[in-house]
Order: sequence, then structure tokens, then C-alpha cells
Amino acid sequence: MVEDLDPSAADAGVPAHFGDPMREQRLLETAVGLVDRSNRDVLAVPGEERASWLHTLTTQHLTGLSVGQGSELLVLSPNGHVEQHAFVTEDGTTAWLDTEPGAGAGLLRYLEMMRFFTKVEPRDATAEMAVLSLVGPGAADLFPDLGEPRVGAVPGAKFAAGAVPAGATSLYGVRDFEGGLARRVPYGVDLLIPRAARTAVIERLGVARAGLWAFEAVRAARRTPRLGWETDHRTLPAEAGFIATGVHLDKGCYRGQETVARVHHLGRPPRRLVLLHLDGVATDHPPARGTAVELDGRAVGFVGTAVRHHELGMIALAVVKRNVADDARLTVGESAAAIDPE
Repeated sequence: MVEDLDPSAADAGVPAHFGDPMREQRLLETAVGLVDRSNRDVLAVPGEERASWLHTLTTQHLTGLSVGQGSELLVLSPNGHVEQHAFVTEDGTTAWLDTEPGAGAGLLRYLEMMRFFTKVEPRDATAEMAVLSLVGPGAADLFPDLGEPRVGAVPGAKFAAGAVPAGATSLYGVRDFEGGLARRVPYGVDLLIPRAARTAVIERLGVARAGLWAFEAVRAARRTPRLGWETDHRTLPAEAGFIATGVHLDKGCYRGQETVARVHHLGRPPRRLVLLHLDGVATDHPPARGTAVELDGRAVGFVGTAVRHHELGMIALAVVKRNVADDARLTVGESAAAIDPE
């Protein structure tokens, strides 16, 4: 378990690995593996006005989200900084929001504060529902009826009004599964199931298991950001790579929208998300989350997720200043670091 290896880890409550993390990574990249992510927080938002209400509070265009569809959303501060990120899944009576471990309380507090007279009843459903993830190219074969996830193209700076179609910028197929829901996502299929049925569902699926270490390594290699890892208190959506999946750039006003629009139309967010290759000469331990990325002894960013990848070696997702050149000679702790220019 994660907590057996690191008692202070934010990801406590799920298996870190099943004896061979590198083999598990290969499984997730070439076939399909089942990853227990039941430590994620889950909120339920029933009520007839849930779609329009979430639409006004978040960055995503949700008024047209219907039964059998899912997406992603952000909640921003008044200054446009990322405060929350969640997947949203609609079943016809309830919008289910699943977010990072420990983030659910803050998201629920904000939603309750913004209820006013709206016909919605948000609640903490973490004790009711759990998330399992089928990760890898083989996951689609297990749920062929869900179709491919759709992520819209991000428009260029100063695009014309109406250039972004109405509707969620990321759209994920959803169907009933084992008393819960199956949701097609870019990395595979997420299962949102009753927590009491978790062990039975894992046994019935019969899919090879992989730990969270493998999932995180694959996520880092894909350059997929994670709330609290690739974000800090001043992260803008454009800096951390949330724009394509979580932000509709041409919808009505929401908290922080002015900053999002200004940064996008200027085309120069102050920082950017990069993949770093670490040399691993002085140490073979990935740096801790939050470790400074330095250039000539000066901090120019921070490390989010740092892992050992089965093919790429020691890598890290980091957020660095935009003016840091792709060929800059960086250091992270004891390691030399180089930006992967994609």
C-alpha cells in the first residue's frame, strides 16, 4: 500500500504496486491493467438544475451535458487561479464529480456556498462510490460501445466569437456498469461503482492489477497534469495544460473567466508545463514534489510528479517560467535536468 512505503503520502489508501512496478507500467502502456483509485473523493449533485448551475460555476460548458456523457471541469479563484479539478459524469438524475484525494471537502464547501435557491443537493458521496481505472489500449476493447473520447481543438489567440462550438470541450461516453457507471477517458475507462461492490467487481473483471506507481509514471509520460501536483496557489489553467479538456473559452461569465480570456488572447501564460529528463547520476531517487527547478542557481519553476519510467528513465513533470529555453541546462536537487521539447 502507498502508506506502507510513505506514511505521509497524499495517495494513501490504495496499492502502490504488486511486486514489479516496471512490468506494471508496460502493462498499462501496451495492454490493459486495473488500477485501484478508490482514494479519490466523490461528490453527488442531484437536482433538476444541476447542469445549468455547474455551467455557471465552472470553466466547462455543461448546459447540454446529457445522460451517458462525461467531461472535466475546473473551479477558479476570482483571479483565475486553479482551485479545483474534477471529472463530471451524468447519469440522468445526478451529476457525479470525482476529484483528488482530500480535495472533495473544499469543492463541496464551494458548491454549498453557491447554492442559493437553486434546485440542487450536493453531497459528499465518497463513502458510497469508488473509482477504479482500466488503463491502456486494451481498455477500449472491454467497453467498445463507449466510443473514443472527444477532446476539441484549442482555438488560437484572438479567435472570433462563436468559433468554439457550444458544448463540453471534452466529451466522454458513459454507460451503466455494475450498479454504477463506466466512463471512457483518454487513458482508458474509469469505473465509478458502489464502494461496497469494489472487491467483487475487481474479481469479476479478472484484469491484471497494476499499482498507483505505474499509473503515475504513465500519466507523467503523457504530460497529463494533476491538481495539487502540477498546480500551486497561483497556477493558471493555461500554464498546467488544463485548457483543452477542462475549459470552454467562449462560454458565459464564470469566476476567473476574465483572466482566462486575457491570458489566452495574449498568448503568453507566465509559466508552462514541461516534461523533464533527469540524469540520475548523483542520485537514483526521484525528487520530492515541490522541489525547485533551477537555472544558474536561480529557481525558475517547481517539480510536480517525479517518477522512474520503464523506458524514459527518471522523469518529472514540472511547471517552469515561459522564458526558460528548451535547451536550458537545468538542475533539480542533485540531478541535471533537460526539457523534452516534444
